[in-house]
Amino acid sequence: MPDQATALGTAGGRGLLDRIGIPKPLLLGYIGVLLFMIGDGVESGFISPYMADHGAGTDVKAGYVITVYGIAVMLASWFSGALSQVWGPRKVMWVGLAIWAVFDALYLLFALGTENYALMLVFYGIRGFGYPLFAFGFLVWITGTAPKARLGTAVGWFYFAFTGGLPTLGSLWSSFTIPGIGHMGTLWSALGLILVGGGIALLGAKKREGGERLAAPEVTTGQSLYESVSIIWTHPRVLVGCLVRVINTAPEFGMLVYLPRIFSDDVGFGTDKWLQLLAIIYGTNIFFNLFFGAISDRIGWRTTIATFGALGCAISVTVLYFVPTWLGPDYYWVAVLAGMLYGATLAGFVPISALIPNMAPENKGGAMALLNLGAGGATFVGPAIASLFLPLVGAGGVTIVFLALYLVALVLTFFLKMPEEKSGPGAPDSPGPSGRSLEKGTDAAPNPA
Repeated sequence: MPDQATALGTAGGRGLLDRIGIPKPLLLGYIGVLLFMIGDGVESGFISPYMADHGAGTDVKAGYVITVYGIAVMLASWFSGALSQVWGPRKVMWVGLAIWAVFDALYLLFALGTENYALMLVFYGIRGFGYPLFAFGFLVWITGTAPKARLGTAVGWFYFAFTGGLPTLGSLWSSFTIPGIGHMGTLWSALGLILVGGGIALLGAKKREGGERLAAPEVTTGQSLYESVSIIWTHPRVLVGCLVRVINTAPEFGMLVYLPRIFSDDVGFGTDKWLQLLAIIYGTNIFFNLFFGAISDRIGWRTTIATFGALGCAISVTVLYFVPTWLGPDYYWVAVLAGMLYGATLAGFVPISALIPNMAPENKGGAMALLNLGAGGATFVGPAIASLFLPLVGAGGVTIVFLALYLVALVLTFFLKMPEEKSGPGAPDSPGPSGRSLEKGTDAAPNPA
């Protein structure tokens, strides 16, 4: 009977998505974010040295362009949480898509195309508002839709899509297209990927629950922005979480300022192998995003962040730089292993997107805004540290700074406590009504939209 078969097929599909932790209504959103972030990540492995050679003049001046871009990303990441509350995640994503597309075209035509450094700062900087509004708007959508018991896994799938594109498949894409259509052709192809991914996410999920206004009708845009700031003093531990989130990916973006030149030229891997290494690093990362997202629902969100994330990255970021530069070009396979280690441990921070909103359950919008501010802040802080310290202490010294930051994150993580958590030694991570850990995803009710 066709109707019965269809019903069974639908139920089976729903069961599979539930088992792997993807909210079924947002499936096309995840796919769209993946394609969007592939487009955004196309340039990540070569844009800094390419700008240096086509208008910026030096790697440091190119780093300044990326730093301005990072400031825009930081601000937009904050706005994405606050604006999603009053505009709805769907509208915020539309705004992000439009900004990215318009200012990328202006950047390619009138800044990079004419080697105009001033316009690089302006157009590339403004374009930085685009991807955080799109991607983190969708993250707000997820946190308001996924059940709390599976929120770590749902967030893991988001970062699977996010880092699957930026810079994993984006770098792999450019490693294949640059030999055929050149750097500029590759950059134009990114715009096409952005438009396709944005269309799939927004048109595919246009009638899905959770995409409209999340705040009460009387809440204004100004009030939502204020709540995203006031949470700093009403919930100071959320601010600590914001700092941990900054440290999470600041070294990732900072190393993209100096590693492309060092690994391609100084070590001798060449551009193709460097781009492939970058794809391997974050290809490993996307699968471990899923692993640590799922495992954190079992062993605890904070435990996963501290041990696998902060401590793991302190070790792996050091290995990633010093071992390949010491061994040289004949040991590319060692660089691959070091890169895989960094990609895996970087994923240990994934549960922070589940932990922080639940540290302020009465102001999740403000918590998400501050968390997204941390994510965006990393794109500014990392390149800023690299640009500031590179002339002073060299690439090795900058790497040591990043090692120190991860150790700071390890200490700060122990201050990330849930409201239900008892103070004092020996207290459980996050006891729920039955005494079992809510942080581990047990005894949890669905997260309200």
